[in-house]
Amino acid sequence: MNLDELLKEYSELELQLADPAVHADQNKARTLGRRYSQLTPIVTTYRELDSTRDDLTAAKELAGEDEAFAAEAAELEERIPHLEEKLRHLLIPRDPNDDKDIIMEIKAGEGGEESALFAGDLLRMYLRYAERLGWKTEVIDSQPSDLGGYKDVTVGIKAKGDEGVWSRLKYEGGVHRVQRVPVTESQGRIHTSAAGVLVYPEAEDVDVQIDPNDLRIDVYRSSGPGGQSVNTTDSAVRITHLPTGVVVSCQNEKSQLQNKESALRILRARLLAIAQEQAEAAAQAERKSQVRTVDRSERVRTYNFPENRISDHRVGFKAYNLDQVLDGELNAVTQALIDAEMAEKLAQHS
Repeated sequence: MNLDELLKEYSELELQLADPAVHADQNKARTLGRRYSQLTPIVTTYRELDSTRDDLTAAKELAGEDEAFAAEAAELEERIPHLEEKLRHLLIPRDPNDDKDIIMEIKAGEGGEESALFAGDLLRMYLRYAERLGWKTEVIDSQPSDLGGYKDVTVGIKAKGDEGVWSRLKYEGGVHRVQRVPVTESQGRIHTSAAGVLVYPEAEDVDVQIDPNDLRIDVYRSSGPGGQSVNTTDSAVRITHLPTGVVVSCQNEKSQLQNKESALRILRARLLAIAQEQAEAAAQAERKSQVRTVDRSERVRTYNFPENRISDHRVGFKAYNLDQVLDGELNAVTQALIDAEMAEKLAQHS
């Protein structure tokens, strides 16, 4: 969509949002409001650029009569390239999910109990990061391990401000590798283990329609570390989406109904991710020459405890403050990934 079309869409959105009838449908009003917020920085920057160009023309005309206008013209001339570059950045097609909240799954991988402990470390890192940004977190489901880590844990993260959680944490999906001396290691040898992270944009009801006839719902008793039953009723729920084979289990809540709602929430997010991946695959096939800098499907990061080093392999990011990163100081890491993707998009649209 070119700039003229965006300006026209912005004007139409202003008219729609001024109509009280639109606000009778909260979902529609929210969708329109979100799009209006997305376009506002583009329109504001364009208007500022347009106004600056007009001011420059006027200042140049008056510069012959008054030296003060010559100085003003020089300042305005210097501002224009910065505004043009800002507008160019804003016109880069954005990820439609950037405003969304997320559901994140962290799964222990190779490495047994040490991997489960590392999964617990990753969970704490994301929870602390969310706390720093004022985001709301909720552990939706978990399978603790015997030593205090997690075999599998699912967490929902919601933003309070305008910036969606997806825009900063979408790059976390992939295999995370840890190198350290495990608590279970008596010889002091460094081991390598891994945990997997899956990130989905939180799906709203309007994003994904689920036919109840497509679901098989099983109930069973919840189990804790070591497999012992922690509930005397069949409160745990397993939902299988028959068309796709996606299976979601939840057992955190004591109520079967609450576990079912949590499982449906995760299922909606997974189905949305599948649909978007299929659409992206089709788009990728049409532009085979495009190579993504940020590939979320491969081993993404290494956490080296002996050297206090964190390395992101996709963009060559490396820092020696692993202890601080694990305590939630993730901004430098996520910003490196955001900057890399922006640079790639700019190169594609230059």
